Amino acid sequence: MSGAEAMAEAAIRAGCRFYFGYPITPQSELAEYLARELPKRGGVFLQAESEIAAINMVFGASVTGARAMTSSSSPGISLKQEAISYMAGCELPGVIVNVCRGGPGLGNIAPSEADYFQAVKGGGHGDYRNIVLAPSSVQEAADLSYLAFDISEKYRNPVMILCSAVIAQMVEPVEFMSPRRPEEVEKPWALTGAKGREPRVIKSLRLSEQELEEHNRHLQEKYATVKAKEVRYETRYLEDAELVIVAFGTSARIVSTAVETAREKGYKVGLLRPITLFPFPTHVIRKLAERVKKFMVFELSAGQMVEDVEIAAAGKAAVNFYGRMGGSVPSPEEDFEKIVDCYRG
Repeated sequence: MSGAEAMAEAAIRAGCRFYFGYPITPQSELAEYLARELPKRGGVFLQAESEIAAINMVFGASVTGARAMTSSSSPGISLKQEAISYMAGCELPGVIVNVCRGGPGLGNIAPSEADYFQAVKGGGHGDYRNIVLAPSSVQEAADLSYLAFDISEKYRNPVMILCSAVIAQMVEPVEFMSPRRPEEVEKPWALTGAKGREPRVIKSLRLSEQELEEHNRHLQEKYATVKAKEVRYETRYLEDAELVIVAFGTSARIVSTAVETAREKGYKVGLLRPITLFPFPTHVIRKLAERVKKFMVFELSAGQMVEDVEIAAAGKAAVNFYGRMGGSVPSPEEDFEKIVDCYRG
């Protein structure tokens, strides 16, 4: 299956019963799959009149305790930011898939990772964070779709799956977990009708400065818990590495081949691939910075994640960067040359 189809199928199997979206390449195959399959399996598919409408429909379904999702690509995600901030402020779960395209503006439909800032730093207004997952294969796209719904509900927080068109459009073998119904967990916050109980209120408007500050402190405590418990990453060859490559998603998939070539030629190079972009594996980089000479960050952007690597390294090791922009994708050979140049200094 393609990555887009795999994410859609995994969402259904994870218990998603509401999808609201609006077509935009290069993610339209995800919506197309759900339009065909979700109604057959007891769910609701609705093509909204706009990206703004779609995310607010996710908001509405989530308020009732249902598992709901939307998907889009770069400029479409930009239009969803206000409602994502509202969901974070209301502590509502929901899954958002962003298949990045080249930007800024309309750009093109070629693969990019330049929405890192938008996804990881919030994107909308206020002090909030999305939990952000970054697959680097079709199999992982499916697996992380299951995870997205679970941790979104666990922390009552929006979760974004961030990938490029390479992951969404490429076709690979994939194995799915058995379909399951989400556990019937008590949701004392959900609006399900107040007959026989006290009314519940879900809101993000808090006109009292003290009340709003207390709520924001609560949110920050929740994000601290996410940082402590939900960091995920993959490593290779870190034991003797003098140069550590840091990359996520498509960039990691390409540069991993270059790392293997470098190892075969005797270069002591390791790889760190963040799977969660928030929470970021800051502690891993901080510990590595005490003994490695250099980091090198590869991204399909002008350099965004590199800033988080620099913060984590805290000046204890040099941080280098190589990026391609606007949908241009490097070859493993190109990445290998950059690794050797950096290694030799």
